[in-house]
This record gives sequence, structure tokens and C-alpha cells, in this order.
Amino acid sequence: MAPFPSGLLVLTAPLGALPRRAAAALAEAAGLVTGPLYVHLQPGLRLDGPAPRPAAPPPAAALLRALAALYAAAAAHRGLDVRVLLGHGHRLARPPRVLLADGGAGDAGPVRVALRELAAAAYGCPPELPALLLSGSDGPEASPDGSGAELPAFSDVAVGGTFDRLHGAHRLLLSACCLLARRRLLVGVADGELLRHKVLRELIEPYELREAKLREFLADVQPAVLYDIVPLGDPYGPAVTDPELRCIVVSEETRRGGEAVNKKRIENGLAALELFEIELMEDPHHGLSEEEKISSSSLRRRLLGTLLRPPRDSPALPPRPYIIGLTGGSGSGKTSIARRLEQMGAFLIDADALGHAAYLPGSPAHGRMVAAFGAGGAEILNKDGTINRKILGAKVFGNQERLKSLTDIVWPEIARMVRERIREAGAQGKAVVVLDAAVLLEADWQEMVHEVWAAIIPEEEAVKRIVRRDGLSEAAARNRLRSQMSDGQRVRRAQVVLCTLWEPEVTRRQVETAWELLQQRLNGATAATPSS
Repeated sequence: MAPFPSGLLVLTAPLGALPRRAAAALAEAAGLVTGPLYVHLQPGLRLDGPAPRPAAPPPAAALLRALAALYAAAAAHRGLDVRVLLGHGHRLARPPRVLLADGGAGDAGPVRVALRELAAAAYGCPPELPALLLSGSDGPEASPDGSGAELPAFSDVAVGGTFDRLHGAHRLLLSACCLLARRRLLVGVADGELLRHKVLRELIEPYELREAKLREFLADVQPAVLYDIVPLGDPYGPAVTDPELRCIVVSEETRRGGEAVNKKRIENGLAALELFEIELMEDPHHGLSEEEKISSSSLRRRLLGTLLRPPRDSPALPPRPYIIGLTGGSGSGKTSIARRLEQMGAFLIDADALGHAAYLPGSPAHGRMVAAFGAGGAEILNKDGTINRKILGAKVFGNQERLKSLTDIVWPEIARMVRERIREAGAQGKAVVVLDAAVLLEADWQEMVHEVWAAIIPEEEAVKRIVRRDGLSEAAARNRLRSQMSDGQRVRRAQVVLCTLWEPEVTRRQVETAWELLQQRLNGATAATPSS
């Protein structure tokens, strides 16, 4: 059976039974639905009885525990987009294309009819949708635990976070907010300077995308609440000045932030907010050097080595050898990545080494540089006729016009030598060429490659490495980095991103992942090419 782009799963088990029942149902649904999987909770509903009437479970502690169990179970299935609905009577953002129910719901025929009736009444679904019964879970049914104590209610609630790659812990946090808020939810989304020290901040989704995902999720889950989503440029935002707020929802790790908000509110003459704390959610996939809790930073780390965007459409490039352009700033670890790729079978071209050759006497670029910068030749030449790159560098430093004159001479010559080396690789039957070039993008050499791979590193770590390796002062190291293209600019133009911040073993696994996925792409392209 082909997977469906979206689905609606109806769970009718008592809330106390949901941890066991949900895990089995979500595992089966994960193989049937590729997009949003909406979950309608209605404990005690008989789908094989009279025509069902939709009803939302009361906002009680047992419901919050059930939500935690559902989102924790969903976390075991990467990419499963679960949205547990806390209200009904509205159209969903991605209308369901299949209806699902736990196999323990009753006789198949009447249950399918009831599923369609319920979906139509609650969410306006068309009556002809396919309705499937899942196999259900084994073992005795848990006894109903009642709804438990009701959750407190507040007119206006606040919550804040980065909300990058909206994951299960975010969804639980936001769902708790929806249960607590009776009128309005203020959502502060970290942006700008607040992202400066985030791990792999270059891979954080743009604010506009994070806001759009939040708005869609919240409108699906509980449309009765007014949502005010704002960017946060500081740790407090409007939560310290809004007199209508009554509660702020935090996690164990953000409680101190909530307390800081209250301190500011009191300083501003406002009442402190009630702090409502949600437990952290364990990440079933956490690996070496990753946090045990579900976090956006771990999700960003798992993107390293994977294909972030499709390879360039390069009809002018022959399909073989397949050329990877590897770039990165000073201290990024690009060279060590290049060596590892060479060990794995790539033909390595070192653009920096070719650049040195461009400065040698007899090269086409040598005479042009002497004519342009030498004032008769002696000024930039060593006694052996080679160009003194230190003196030449001093001549162009800080002068964009002179620097462009130099790169207009050197870069085309390096590109010519790169093309010669690529032809050599093809003659040797090499399948993959890696062009190691710090200025790949600045020189527009991406036109010579099929994919751009970027090595990135936080500035503070790069400074430490440059100081240790090159003996520069910290200020000189920062100046060097800031004269180069930023990692953010590189990432926006790269197909694959790698980072050498952690232990060498972590980098090795990233590179191996990138190489293995590249081989899959190449093998797939070969299989798709018709034989002559």
C-alpha cells in the first residue's frame, strides 16, 4: 500500500492505557503516513456503537501525562509529524487522507463507518476517505485512571524558545500552553543575538519558517486560543512588560529564565507570573557527545554529512568524475576532512598548493603580477625570482581594488590548473574528485563542481586553533576570520555541511556518512541512466 500524505488516528483507550496503546499504534501508523499524523483522543468512545459525537478530553493532569507519552512514543520514529488535537470543529492545515483506529476498537465494518462519521463531524473530512484498523496492542487493558486533578487555567500565558525543527518536546510544551490558556498564548521565538552562541547556529531554520511552523501546529492543535508569536532579541521580550500575562510555561532547563522574567516584572511594577514546569523528554536516538534529552541542537548535529539541498543542476559538467568542492574558513578542519576523503577513494586537488605554483617563475600569472605590482620587478621578487607573497600581501591588504586586481590574475590560473587535474582524474578512472579550496565560493569555482561541501566551526574555536597553529595574536586571528566569507554564507550555498568541533571520532563518522550517502546518490544516478 502506498503511504498517505496525512492521516487522522483516533484513540479511544482510557488515558491510563495510552502509553502502551499509543506506542503500538504510532509504530504502525509511521509506515502508513508520510506527513502530519493528527491524533484525536476520546477516551471511552465506542466506535462500534451509536453515531459518535466528537468531544475533547478535559484539561486535566492525566491528559498532560498522556500527551507526554504520545510525543515520547512518536520520538522513536524519525520524521513522524504527530499533532495531538485538543479541540475540534475546525479544518486542519493538511486535511487527512486516511483514517486510522486502534484494532481493539470493535468490529471492522461498523468501526470504519463510525470513523468516517466522527472525522466528518469533528474536522469536516470527506465521507469517502479510506478507513483502516491498526493491529492494536497485546496485553491486558490498563484500568481507567480518571482524568485526575484539573489543570489551572489562565487567561494569558507566555512561553519562549528557539523552536528550531519543531520536535516532540516542543510539541508537549506548546500543548501544555494550549491546555492552560483560555484566551491568548504569547510565544517568543529566539532570534538575532540570542542565537549567537547556539550550537550549529548556521543550521537553525530562518525565523520566518519557525514562526510559520509554530502557527500551523498551534492552529491545528487548539484553534480556540489567540496566538501572538513574536521574535525575541533578548532573553525577556514582552513577557516583562505585558500586564495581561498570568503564567509562563517552562521546562526544567528554562526555569531559571522564567525566574529572571519574574524578577524583571517585579522591577517594572508588575505581578510575578505563575511558573508551570514541564519535564524534559528523553531522546531515544541520542548518540556520542549528544544530549540525552530531545533538543534542536542534537537534531542539527544529525544533519551534518547529509544532503541539505539537491545537487546543482550542472549540464555543462560531465557526470564523471563527480566533483565535490570542499570549502571552509581558517581553522575549520577542512584539510583534515579532505585527507580523510582522499583515504576513502577520492582524487584530491589542493587549490592552495596550485595557488603556490601560480606564483612561481614561468607561470602565466607570474609575469602579470610583476607587471601589475612590481614597479620594475624588484619590489615583490625574491632573489631566486619567486614572488615574495608577504610583500605582495602587504600591498593589497585593506585595498579592495588592488586585491581584486591580484585575484583577477591568480584565480583564473588556479582554475585552469584545477581543470587539468580533473582531466587527469578522469583519465585515471576516478569516480570522485574533491577540490579543496578555501576560496571556492569567492572565486565562483562552484561552477566547476557538482556539490559544495562546507566545513564550519564556531569563531571562538577557530581563533584558538589559528593562535595555536600559526602563532598569531587573538586579535590578528579574529581579523583574519572576519576578512573571510562567514560560515553562514557558506552554509546557505552548500549541499553538505560538516563540523570538526567535537572529538575526531565524531568528525570521522560525519565524513563517512557524507561519503556513503554520496555513493548512494552516484549509484542511483548510474542506475537511472539508460544504457546505450
